[in-house]
Amino acid sequence: MCQHQPLCPTADSADREAARVVAHRPEQGWSLLCNGVVLFEDTGELLPDGQIVAPHRPLTPGRVTTAA
Repeated sequence: MCQHQPLCPTADSADREAARVVAHRPEQGWSLLCNGVVLFEDTGELLPDGQIVAPHRPLTPGRVTTAA
C-alpha cells in the first residue's frame, strides 16, 4: 500500500502506528494508515487481516511519586 519513501512500517511491525494517515475521520474516531491499519482514538486497532488490537492507553494519567 505504501508508495512513499522511506516506506512506512508494515501492519505486522511493532511500530505500525508510525505509518502515514491516508484518511482521517475525527467525528467517527478513526484514521486509516497507509499500511492498512485502522487506528481508533481509544488506541485500539483493526489490522488488515481482521485481527483486533485492544486499546492500550494507560487507564490513568501518569503520575510521578516521590519517596517520603
